[in-house]
Amino acid sequence: DRELAFQQGIEQGIEQGIEQGIEQGIVTGKQNEAFTLILRQLTRRIGEIPVNLVEQIRQLPIETLENLAEVLLDFQTEADLREFLHKLL
Repeated sequence: DRELAFQQGIEQGIEQGIEQGIEQGIVTGKQNEAFTLILRQLTRRIGEIPVNLVEQIRQLPIETLENLAEVLLDFQTEADLREFLHKLL
């Protein structure tokens, strides 16, 4: 029956949308957690971070944030952070 097939198609589309929304929420949550932790670590390591650099860090994908979490342990100054971010361009 066409109406039943149509209804099943709509239900399947809704289910897929919900699953994608949940997955995106998980990714966004992980990214926000990583950003917050890295910002705290950077502030402790090199001092107050300028707003423009904070915004650049906020835009980084999760993979790059994970990389930054490792390399920031070697940072001595804000210049090290700037160099890291510049290399991404």
